[in-house]
Amino acid sequence: MEKIGPLHRRLPPSAADDQPACNDSTNPCFGELLTGIAAIPATRRRVLQGGLGSLALAFLGWIDLPSATAGGRPTLNFPALAAAREDAVRVADGHVLQLLYAWGDPVSDGPAFRSDAGNSAAEQAVQAGMHHDGMHFFPFSENGQASSTRGVLCINHEYTDEGLLHADGMAEWSHAKTIKSQNAHGVSVIEVELVGSGAERRWRVVRPSRYARRITARTPLRIAGPAAGAPAMRTRDDARGLVVFGTLANCAMGVTPWGTYLSCEENFNGYFNGLAQPTPEQQRYGIRRGGHGARWHEHDRRFDVASEANEANRFGWVVEIDPRQPTQAPVKRTALGRFKHESATVTLAADRRVVVYMGDDEAFEYIYKYVSDDPFPSSDPAGGGHLLDRGTLYVARFSADGRGRWLALQHGRNGLVAATGFADQADVLIRARQAADLVGATKMDRPEWIAVHPQTGEVYCTLTNNRRRSIADAANPRAPNAFGHIIRWREAGGDAAASDFSWDIFVLCGDPQNADAGQRGNIRGDAFGSPDGLWFDAQGRLWIQTDAPGAAIRSGDYERLGNNQVLVADVGSGEVRRFLSGPHGCEITGLTGTPDGCNLFVNIQHPGEAPGARADPARPLAISGWPANQFPEATGGRPRSATVVIRRRDGRVVAG
Repeated sequence: MEKIGPLHRRLPPSAADDQPACNDSTNPCFGELLTGIAAIPATRRRVLQGGLGSLALAFLGWIDLPSATAGGRPTLNFPALAAAREDAVRVADGHVLQLLYAWGDPVSDGPAFRSDAGNSAAEQAVQAGMHHDGMHFFPFSENGQASSTRGVLCINHEYTDEGLLHADGMAEWSHAKTIKSQNAHGVSVIEVELVGSGAERRWRVVRPSRYARRITARTPLRIAGPAAGAPAMRTRDDARGLVVFGTLANCAMGVTPWGTYLSCEENFNGYFNGLAQPTPEQQRYGIRRGGHGARWHEHDRRFDVASEANEANRFGWVVEIDPRQPTQAPVKRTALGRFKHESATVTLAADRRVVVYMGDDEAFEYIYKYVSDDPFPSSDPAGGGHLLDRGTLYVARFSADGRGRWLALQHGRNGLVAATGFADQADVLIRARQAADLVGATKMDRPEWIAVHPQTGEVYCTLTNNRRRSIADAANPRAPNAFGHIIRWREAGGDAAASDFSWDIFVLCGDPQNADAGQRGNIRGDAFGSPDGLWFDAQGRLWIQTDAPGAAIRSGDYERLGNNQVLVADVGSGEVRRFLSGPHGCEITGLTGTPDGCNLFVNIQHPGEAPGARADPARPLAISGWPANQFPEATGGRPRSATVVIRRRDGRVVAG
């Protein structure tokens, strides 16, 4: 999700439009609206065929479920939920909700959350961070099968609201507040299990657990891949350029065939105090004077560009975490490029090379793909991390005729040479945005989550919105684009490593009652806008999560759409049905489930978000009282991002 402007918060749409765009390249827009481009049938294939071994399968949880219909088509077998405006989570009839893990809950043994924001920086380091985002359930193996009752959850914590994190907000900013803020970022790794029987069955966090840990903006991480050790990655604290303290702005995620978690660093630029006159490289990544108002640089010189020019180059990467190895340092995989990563969705090519799809979440940025040099070995299913260090990064160009091409971002190819300002491959990867500019990638309307259909291999990507667009093109057919859309493509020959693809637009989001015909969309079913998270279940149903900014929810173009929500789509028929609605000011994100499909984990992020500003520390409950207002067991005092679990009352597959 894009956080732009001061205070590291979303601004009202009108204010957001005034923020300077980072991409001022002259890459061509095709200038043709999408009209009648026929969907090209994709070659059906299986994703991640065989050879993973029981351990990897147990952690991945990719288990085939029976098709919901005799003809093999998934069904939307639940009653649609009406658009909701309550300060609560609402879910389709026949399902039950449970609160599992909220900001401030201990990861393992540790201090409880204090409703007055009185937890110390040290306590926050062993508690759930703020603003839960991307998430994955890694099931344990039981008798050679992937368990649906025990496993590990990896949960991203994207950013902080200092008005809620500290009792007096940003007043008298200090070193202690800086450390607490840094410790509220990063990733949680927690062990969970389903206990009890019948109607009393509930999920719980296992405490203590040998798997439990917090990875924060202060945790040592290893740097790997072509940019490791490069001059631009070296600092006074790390003269070799091989170790960085912390990961932050952790948004969406991915999962590897060898059972590791990929956490994506998105809006890292907002934490850095830039120069009064930023360099072109800094400007291209949005590193400006004051950043987004985090004020970390006042007590941690790493985040002051004038004091440490290269530290910002060490963020904006994909971070690999092994949930089975709690003492192993996470790794920043630089071969995947540096930008505002939103998702790192992994699949295998026909020859078993690893393919990673990624979006750069900002207006007019690009869609990327990485292809490893070597195949994933079925003989060593637990040791594939090195495959993310040696390969080729590509960026997408969408043509107006419904075809597209992947353009290699590799030194010595496509004009990426010393004469055009790229010294070597490390330089290409550190400045991936500029490399993509040079090769002529297509500017997109905020590429976010990417999902691969588990049966057909079709790839879907959310383009959340872009009110700044003034000229439409085929792949981004509305100007401005208030509601966003979902694009999909089919790799040539059904091979994820192919250089060419065909594409169409799966859905144009909107409100069919909007006064502007161009913003009504073409949804078959329940209206929605600002699609963000995407997830395919094993039946091939596409789950869509929305992230309309707090300033837009229930007003203006979004007046009739209610709070942010989860919808389920049948990608064959195009039908979309609303399944869940969240509390005031929240975003819905991070869907994942158990292998049997009977438990769905969902993150409710930033309930009570104050439009365009941080929360008022004197009135923390001004916008939302969730989750305490819905779940009596939750400590109140302020809204808290949290993970909830959804199950059917009859114990069958969720939404099945």
